[in-house]
Order: sequence, then structure tokens, then C-alpha cells
Amino acid sequence: MSTMGGLSQMKLAVNFLTIGLVILSLPCGSYTEIPPKPPGSVTVLPPVKPAGGPQAFPDAENSNLPVFTMDYARIQVPFEVTLWVLLASFAKIGFHVYHKITFWVPESCLLISIGLIVGAIMHSVHEEPPAVLSYNVFFLFMLPPIVLESGYFMPTRPFFENVGTVLWFAVVGTLWNSIGIGMSLYAVCQIEAFEVQDINLQENMLFAAIISAVDPVAVLSVFEDVSVNEQLYIVVFGECLFNDAVTVVLYNMFIFVADMPVVEPVDVFLGVARFFVVGLGGMGFGVIFGFVASFTTRFTSNVREIEPLFIFMYSYLAYLVAELFSISSIMAIVTCALTMKYYVEENVSQRSCTTIRHVVKMLGTISETLIFFFLGVVTITTEHEWNWGYIMFTLLLALVWRGLGVLVLTQIINPFRTIPFNFKDQFILGYGGLRGAISFALVFTLPDSIGRKKLFLTTTICMIMFTVFIQGISIRPLIEFINVRRTNRNLETINVEIHSRLIEHTIAGVEDLCGQWSHYYWKDNSLPTCFPSELMVRLKFFCRSTCVLDFPVCSLCFFVAIVLAVKAWVDILTRIQCCVPLSCNILMSGFYFPLCPKEMYSPSTVTIHPHPLYDPYPHYPPLYTRTSLSGVLFKSS
Repeated sequence: MSTMGGLSQMKLAVNFLTIGLVILSLPCGSYTEIPPKPPGSVTVLPPVKPAGGPQAFPDAENSNLPVFTMDYARIQVPFEVTLWVLLASFAKIGFHVYHKITFWVPESCLLISIGLIVGAIMHSVHEEPPAVLSYNVFFLFMLPPIVLESGYFMPTRPFFENVGTVLWFAVVGTLWNSIGIGMSLYAVCQIEAFEVQDINLQENMLFAAIISAVDPVAVLSVFEDVSVNEQLYIVVFGECLFNDAVTVVLYNMFIFVADMPVVEPVDVFLGVARFFVVGLGGMGFGVIFGFVASFTTRFTSNVREIEPLFIFMYSYLAYLVAELFSISSIMAIVTCALTMKYYVEENVSQRSCTTIRHVVKMLGTISETLIFFFLGVVTITTEHEWNWGYIMFTLLLALVWRGLGVLVLTQIINPFRTIPFNFKDQFILGYGGLRGAISFALVFTLPDSIGRKKLFLTTTICMIMFTVFIQGISIRPLIEFINVRRTNRNLETINVEIHSRLIEHTIAGVEDLCGQWSHYYWKDNSLPTCFPSELMVRLKFFCRSTCVLDFPVCSLCFFVAIVLAVKAWVDILTRIQCCVPLSCNILMSGFYFPLCPKEMYSPSTVTIHPHPLYDPYPHYPPLYTRTSLSGVLFKSS
């Protein structure tokens, strides 16, 4: 029975893909051709119909009103784009109907395969490839949804716990690969047997920056399925995201340098300065638009239907304004997403929050799917320049520099990590450096002034095919064979959330006592002080006359966790009889206790001063008091 069910699922998947291909082939050659007129038979229509005169027609034989007409040229672009998106939807349905396909073969491989089939069909009927993917189309319409999806769904807590490692691999690792591959390829170009002496150092550095953009979509999908450890997952995820930002900055810089006959030392210094200015400027714009979006959503309680619109518009504005000033638009939209997500989801309704998540995911998936489709189509329909020596050395150097970079950078960063990366983690980090949509789009949109553009395009396609099909398919067996550290599958539970927040706030209190501050302290103390939550989050009042704090379930569980942390700290301070200066306000679990040298608080009577970030009634003068730490929170009169 299982065999029959598998065969039926396979047939259903094939049917979906066949329907998509048939629909996509509809516009091929379907255009209306007007028969040529004999010379001298040009008819000029009067601009205005004479009053009471007969209707003017261009020809006598067309004097009747046409019943059926076709004007394909008018709707060609939106019609073909719609068909491409429809084919992508049918492909995804077909992939997931038969689950064994996507279990062993990544989606990116399947999408490229369908693109190859479509490209072969178009090539057989002598149809030109769709001229949809251009520089402006990619950077203004297709890249923003991809980056917004990655930034909005970034796991916040693991990211900030590993932010140093993520930036270390994304920034330093990308520079390592770009410089190493570029210099090595320039040395290869000096070999006369390869006949590529005309490629100068600037063009090799430009090409190296393009192929340094990692896109491990298949690897991340496998990571989620097999539940690898959280540290490895977030480093690969964050490196992919910020690596794209660094790559685009290098891409724009090297395109400008490629036209320069001689590069002076001053140009190198200006390039380094521009690299940091562009990155930090993008982060600044992202933070500004993120807080503006958060502030705006405070006033949308009566117009819930437009709440998702503000999220998309402010994110896109951050991207466009960054492009306007030629700074990192990827950093702008990523920082905007990370900033506003913290506050916006507290302001908008649950339906709006769900809508935002689904639309962001949908737009990012469609954009990336279309790029993989175009990759397969272009592989067949575009004229290539083959130089096997240059292509093979590029593949070899990319693997070597990626592996060396992971080994060297990991040895430097491991002493500063609480949980260091072992050799198995390092191997997966190096092996998971797949190339994908970003590399293809960047090389496809190279200006025509680059002499060996066709060679760069061919080499990039070969590298994407090798990494996606060989490394992407083999990553799952390798993870299971070398037994990479795993994590618990069921992490999104109330119990885990309560204890995770309890531990985070407790660590913040310990750090304040010890005088050593990490991201826990800055998250709980400095961020609400610099950007008060009263400005960003809508105040949600409950019944003021009630004495019991009427919170939703999650907030109540969160306060229970805080109370437990408070009790633990009071017990500890009582036992050790520690003395703290009068001016020291210790931040513990979201609350601070004014301690003095001669007085300690008893566990039975504690006055809790709510921290502004967690106080649901920040404008109410009374404090929250407890007669027993095991009882219920009441507001004092």
C-alpha cells in the first residue's frame, strides 16, 4: 500500500509540474501580426470626428466592428511575470506533494532543474530568454524581499548571543575570500596557456567578490530538519545575511575601480574608508526607519487594516533611501527589520502580525524562486564563453580559501566563545558555503564594459551548479555521518520561554553585581533608557479599579518567571549578607532594588520597583508590593 501511495504522490507531483510548463508555454510565439499594407495606401485618421459625418475606418475591409482582437504586446510583461510566478507556485506544490523528493534533494536544485527544462524548450523553439532580470529590477524589486525576509525572521536571542562571531565570519571572512581568490585568480591569469592575460587585477577582484557571496538556503533547510545545534545554525544564517551586504558593497566598489587604468594608494585608503562608512551608514538609516515605524504603529488601533502596509513601506523606504545615498541598502533594511520587530509586534493586532509574517515570507520566497528559475533558463539560452582552466581553478580556489578561512578565523574566535566550535562544526561551516541567487544576479547584471563578462557568467553558473547539486545534496548524509551536535526539537514552548527569560534576566543581575556587562545588560537596561518603550509601544491599559494585574497568559507567565528570579536573588543576598553602596541600583530580572549598606530586605516583605520596560502601568504612581513572594501581585493604594 505504501508503494501505491508513493506512486500516486509522484504522479500528482509530475502533473502539477506539467501543468505549470504548459501554462508557461502559452505565450511562446503567440503574437498578432498585422499584414503589410501595399505602398502608398497609408490612411490618415482625422483627429476629431466631424459632426454628423460618417465614422472613419482605416480600411474598407475593416469597416465592421471586430468581434475578437488580440493585443499581446500591451500585456506581455505582466502576463509573462504572472506565468513565471504561477509556475513557481506549481513547482513548490509539486515538490511537497511527494516528500521524499525534498528530503534528499534541496528545493534550489529542483528549481534550477525546472529552469533548465524551460530553457531547453525555449531554445528548441528559438524563443529569446525573458529580459526581466536587469540591474535595476534585481536591486530595486527582487533583492529587498529576500533580505527583508531574512532580517525579519532572524532568531533574535541566538543572534545577539553570537553577534560577534556572525560579524567576524561575515565581514572578515568575506574580505578573506575576496582578496585571496582575487589575487590567486590574477596569478592564474598570468599563465599564457589559459589565454586570459587580458583580465586585470581589478576585474579579478570584482569577480572574486561576486563568488564570495554565500547562499546556503539548502544547508539551512537541512539544519532545520536534523536540528543541528543553535550556535552553528545562527552563525551560518547570520553569515549568509551580512555576507550579502558586504559582497554588494565590494561589488559596487570594484565596478568603479575596474574602469580605472591605475589604482593609486590613495584610492585604496578611500576604498577602505568607504567600506566602513557605507556599512555604518546603512545601519543608521535602518535604526531610524525602524523606530519611526514603531512609533507610527502606536496610533493604528482604529485602522487595523493598514498596519501591515506601514511595515512594508518603512522597510522599503529604508532600502530606497540607502540606495539614494549609495550606502549599504541591505544593512539598512536588515537593521530596520531587526529594530522594528521588537516593538511593532507589541502594537499591531494578532491578525496583522500574522499577515506581515506570511506576506514577508511569500515575497522573499517568490523572488528567490524566480532567480533560480532564471539561472536554469539562462544556462541553456545564453551564449557562453568556456575556458576550462579558468573555471576549474576558480572552483578549486573557492573551496581552498573557504576552508582555510574557516579554520583560521575559528582558531582566532574560539578563545572568546563560551561554546567553541569543534572540528565537526568547522567542517560543516566550510562545506556549507554554497553559492546561489545573489552570486548569479550580481554577475548577470554586470555592465557590458567588463570585457570577459560572458566568461565570468559561465564560471559563476558552473560554480553554483557544483555547490548546489554536489554540496547541497551531500550535506545531509555528511551531517548524519559525522554526528554533528544536535539541539532539542521542541524549543518553542511556554516552559522553555519562561525559563529562558528567567535565566537572561538573572544573568543581567549577576553582570550588574560583577561590573561586567554583555548583551544581556544592554538589552535590559540601556536600550529602554535610550529609547523608552513608552514612545514605541502602545500603552495597553486594563481595568484600573481592579487590584489584581490582569495580564494575558504570556505576560502572566513572564511575570511569574520574574517573581521567581526576584525571590532567588533576595534569598541569595540575605544569606551572603552582602553590602552594596547606596547609589547602586541593581537590575535584577527586570526590577531594581535600592540597597543600602545597613539594611537588607527580608524575603517576606519586598517592595518591587518596576523597570520601565516591563511596567504595564508606567504612569501609575503606586508601586507593586508583595506580602509574600509566593502570593499574587497587588497594586498598593
